[in-house]
Amino acid sequence: MLSLALVTVLAPAAAILLIGVIRHPRFAEFLNLAAAAISFLSALPLPLLTAMRGPHVFWGGAITVDRLGAWVQLCTSIVYLLSSIYAVGYMRMLGEEERLPRFYALFAGFGLTTLVGPMMNNPGLYWIAIELTTLVSTFLVAFERAAEAIEAGWKYIIVVSGGISLALLGTVLSYWNGSFVLGPRYDMTWASLARAAPHIDPMLALLSFLLVLIGFGTKVGLAPMHTWLPDAHSEGPAPVSAMLSGALLNTAMIGIVRYLSLADRAGVGRVSHGVLIALGVFSLFVAALFIVRQEGVKRLMAYSSVEHMGVIALGFGFGGPFGVAGALYHMLNHSLNKSLMFFGAGNVMRSYGTKEIGRISRVGVHFPVMGALWLAGAVAITGAPPFGLFQAEFSTLRGGLATGEVFPVVAMAVLLIVIFIGFLNHFRIMYYESVASQAEEPRAVSTWCVAPMWCALVPLLLLGFWWPNALWNYFGTIAHVLGGAR
Repeated sequence: MLSLALVTVLAPAAAILLIGVIRHPRFAEFLNLAAAAISFLSALPLPLLTAMRGPHVFWGGAITVDRLGAWVQLCTSIVYLLSSIYAVGYMRMLGEEERLPRFYALFAGFGLTTLVGPMMNNPGLYWIAIELTTLVSTFLVAFERAAEAIEAGWKYIIVVSGGISLALLGTVLSYWNGSFVLGPRYDMTWASLARAAPHIDPMLALLSFLLVLIGFGTKVGLAPMHTWLPDAHSEGPAPVSAMLSGALLNTAMIGIVRYLSLADRAGVGRVSHGVLIALGVFSLFVAALFIVRQEGVKRLMAYSSVEHMGVIALGFGFGGPFGVAGALYHMLNHSLNKSLMFFGAGNVMRSYGTKEIGRISRVGVHFPVMGALWLAGAVAITGAPPFGLFQAEFSTLRGGLATGEVFPVVAMAVLLIVIFIGFLNHFRIMYYESVASQAEEPRAVSTWCVAPMWCALVPLLLLGFWWPNALWNYFGTIAHVLGGAR
């Protein structure tokens, strides 16, 4: 298990070093793609191994491979692989051959940091891993060097760093609170904090959770801390946007979930869950407002990420077997689906030479295969059957009803319907309305840019028809481990 976990992160680390030594565009493409494939193959068996053998701690307690972390690593590795395939075709369209080695070194670094985060057994090391994702991805957001991209990069690092600073304060408070039980010097691990949680000061535990929720919630993109997300997702290259949405947000969410479990054990679970549920509903509300009125195709996908992080927050906020299962299943399906959507958005944006929805028309006519894949993804991302997100959202709603959270469940259902109508209305414009000013035929799309869309859509459809019992048991065990009483 340790060997697989290490290979998962060592593969992109080796790619960074080799790309730095041999600065050649095609070589950099190959190395990053090979690293992503190795990381995926190494992460794939980790959930099964943790289910069979339980969690393991390595290297003096610094690294843990548990069910929750293994699941997030799997989701992240999938997005990293799909985005690396897509990047080969997309980045060649930019005409930045000399800068491609730098891009792929940063991209492998982004994959590395998002894969490392779930393995950190020390909350302080986890915070460092999340901060490293910010430092690396900022340069990727601003990679195209347009004025809007540079502004988005600055906004991203300033807003997120402010939030992460609050998360650091919450981490320090957690250590201080634990010192009253475990002594002034102790190994700060998730397990040691969980053992001390029933005996620590509950108000300090609540304060530290709220600080962490705001801090890591900024990185997750929960409203109202989401202000960096639309610009960063819109201005960064499409493969970077897919990683930001499908990988980074999950890696940050796992920190909130672990601290929520500590708050449960400290006896402040009711308030903690209530605040998380409130942020989840508010995120859906904000996303609905902006999705309905959106004019930019990539910003449309960005606000969809705010929506889905709100749904995941609601799942963990509701808690229980159904809520946690819905949230974890949502992580996987959203990672697949949002990758598909950003790939399609990147293709259309480059083909039509615009980001404006009103200037994109007859996508299905110009691109029959790619257009069909993107449209199917649009239906899936709204939570409609028969795709996996429908299963995940239905389970989340059941989790809310099981815990008596009627108002949040009704609000979630209503807002999802509004988002469904608003989101697909934009696709009606892009597929079925004509633009009189369009003088040129859209640019052709590479096979590299279409193949990963197939790779994302097929499992989305399969997961919509079939939710394996093994996954139910796996998620149920995670829900039991998170535990706590509200």
